Amino acid sequence: LLPPRNMESRFGVVLVLTLAAASSARESCNCVTNKRTLECAEDTSGNCLCMAVGSNQRVNCSVLTSKCLLMKAEMSSAKARRFPRPEHGFLDNDGIYNPDCEDNGIFKARQCNQTDTCWCVNTAGVRRTEKGDKNLRCSELVRTNWIFIELRHKERSKAFHPRAVANDLRQIIQNRYKLNPKYITAIDYEYPLIHIDLMQNASQKSNGDVDIADVAYYFEKDVKRDSIFHPGHAFNLSINGEPLDVEKILIYYVDEKNPEFSMKHLTAGVIAVMVVVILTIITGITVLVITRRRRTGKYEKVEIKEMGEMRRVQNL
Repeated sequence: LLPPRNMESRFGVVLVLTLAAASSARESCNCVTNKRTLECAEDTSGNCLCMAVGSNQRVNCSVLTSKCLLMKAEMSSAKARRFPRPEHGFLDNDGIYNPDCEDNGIFKARQCNQTDTCWCVNTAGVRRTEKGDKNLRCSELVRTNWIFIELRHKERSKAFHPRAVANDLRQIIQNRYKLNPKYITAIDYEYPLIHIDLMQNASQKSNGDVDIADVAYYFEKDVKRDSIFHPGHAFNLSINGEPLDVEKILIYYVDEKNPEFSMKHLTAGVIAVMVVVILTIITGITVLVITRRRRTGKYEKVEIKEMGEMRRVQNL
């Protein structure tokens, strides 16, 4: 027979393991009646209780969720909660083109296409000025020193742990793209969005450092399943072993100098809309003025007629 102390010790271990297993089972439930829920766990009766997205109210997944909470969750998802964007950050709306490169592989400050349309780019190769002709001059290649990446993953029954998201993504960026960790200045997570900050000034970057613009391009290609790496280097984007299914990625570029976009080269469609709006406003003002004048004229005629009748009465 085992001594009493050993029996108590073993009983305690078994009890802890049993409670842990029960706790694990409670955390693994899925809300069948409402996909827009988080932090699901079974109660003592076996019902799956979850936190409703947008309202943070507990809902019982064994019954239908109220329409009010469903609408609130849908609106919350539609708003796609976003992190504050950089004030002067801009997207790459032009896509891929055939660039002119310097001998060391960096972009030439001025880029042109076959139709002799030219524009100025930053060190990430993203257009930062209006387009012009061959006479356009770009005095310098302005450095992109801050890249703001926003990821949106698909809806899931349970949010990832923010610390796990930050740690795993940091490891991926460091190991796969060989970026010095000092240039990864922030990784934030707010279901279902992930925000990554890469910052690298010209004075910080040494010859052996990978450029953050190159890292962002490789990462974007990996996320969009168009990897530049050899097929033997598969991209496994996961958090704590669970796949991170990204459905949208946005990359904002912030340069050391503000971009030089202006309103003078609006597209024909935007110009047409503005002209229609302006003409509508002018027409409305004109109609209002004419209507008021007509009404004023009628009032004056009535007043003159009444004055004449009053004078006739006085002369009688």
